[in-house]
Amino acid sequence: MTNPLLALASAAAEWQHRDLVPEVEWATRRAILDWFATTLPGCVLAPATLLTNAFSASRGNGGAICYVDGLTGSARHAAMINATASHTVEFDDIFKDGGYHPGSPTIAAALAVAQEEGATLEQLHRAIIGGYETGCRLSLAIQPSHYHYWHTTATVGTMGAAVATAMLKGCSVEGIAHAIALASSFAGGHQQNLQGEGMAKAMHPGHAADAGILAGTAAAHGITGSLDSLHATNGYAAATSISTGNWSAALDGIGLWTPITRMTVKNHGCCGHIFPALDGLRLMLEKELFALDTIQSIHIQGYNATHRMCDRPSPQSAQEARFSIQYCVAALLLLGAVRLEAFHPDTLCRGDIRALMEKITVTEDPELTAEYPKKRMARIRVVLSTGEEFQHFQKTRKGDPENPLSDDELIAKYHELASSVLSQQTREELKELVLHGSSLPTRVPLAVPFPAPTDAA
Repeated sequence: MTNPLLALASAAAEWQHRDLVPEVEWATRRAILDWFATTLPGCVLAPATLLTNAFSASRGNGGAICYVDGLTGSARHAAMINATASHTVEFDDIFKDGGYHPGSPTIAAALAVAQEEGATLEQLHRAIIGGYETGCRLSLAIQPSHYHYWHTTATVGTMGAAVATAMLKGCSVEGIAHAIALASSFAGGHQQNLQGEGMAKAMHPGHAADAGILAGTAAAHGITGSLDSLHATNGYAAATSISTGNWSAALDGIGLWTPITRMTVKNHGCCGHIFPALDGLRLMLEKELFALDTIQSIHIQGYNATHRMCDRPSPQSAQEARFSIQYCVAALLLLGAVRLEAFHPDTLCRGDIRALMEKITVTEDPELTAEYPKKRMARIRVVLSTGEEFQHFQKTRKGDPENPLSDDELIAKYHELASSVLSQQTREELKELVLHGSSLPTRVPLAVPFPAPTDAA
């Protein structure tokens, strides 16, 4: 068997010099704009604000920008906090087939290192593409079993960030390979901290970005790892999934297509496993025009992850609500969208939302589970108080490659999310720089003051 680690490193290294065709370059610019869309609202929320205060003394020297407080420091410092902010409001991009959010860790690491190194915009783009190439393909090798215990964004994201870092530091194929090998020993983040209470989930890509920069920088300075780290019988795939890896799936089409062109752009601010139900219900409302006060029950059949992770009938926090299919469905029906407003403290306790949640149930459909993760589907049944019943089978999610957000829709999402923290002029300037500019993104002045540190209780 071809050594998959070397194959992934070679594919990433190819992006150091191969032509950036318009489709790939535009997909990269879209990914960066979407990264800012999801990062900026998280810059004024915990845990990013708390981390910024906690690590202010260890900021270090360097030109990497921490978008939470606008100050510069080391790449590791900025990437850790920016990646944490990027994962807070649950709007970051998805590589659907691998169940993986590459943007939060990979772009955070690449941008911070590029700013610190004084790289060109083209070098940043190439590093992001290479980081996505490695991380997304690696996720194909270990999913879906990896996801039972591990959070892919926390784990695989470390390798994606390491590759982007190694590329920006001028590593050869061998150096990139050692960056992957080293990163595989730093990759962690388990499911309980993904699904349970607390702030750890948002920190998962923060740690991945930080550890990835550590691995990439170490490799650039000659530190080596085992080049069998991914596929050996005691390597990363074997340790975190049910086999030593489905490498034929991971390497299929390598060199012919690149994952950054097949990304899902999130259209709702919650767990992606809830999306098919939300999209299906929106279509049902448009078609059937039933009144919300006539709903007697809503039942959703989803794949395993939808039921296992999102059956939360009584969420008490914004974090829990983002993973509650009951809450998100009720919020969609009553608010018209599941965006930032849906998780405001005043919204979380609304009586009409809580009352409608009691009518919503979810179970697993084994047939849909068998098609996961390549297909994300849901069956929806709505019963009215009159006895009338409507059913719908949702086969895709809005935002997936099969049903993508247009450029206009992506830009509208960016403006909506960024408007919570940026002035209109700043939003327009950043959008133009990312989509059409020729230089790296720099400081972005937030309209919301950075909170002063407070003593811990």
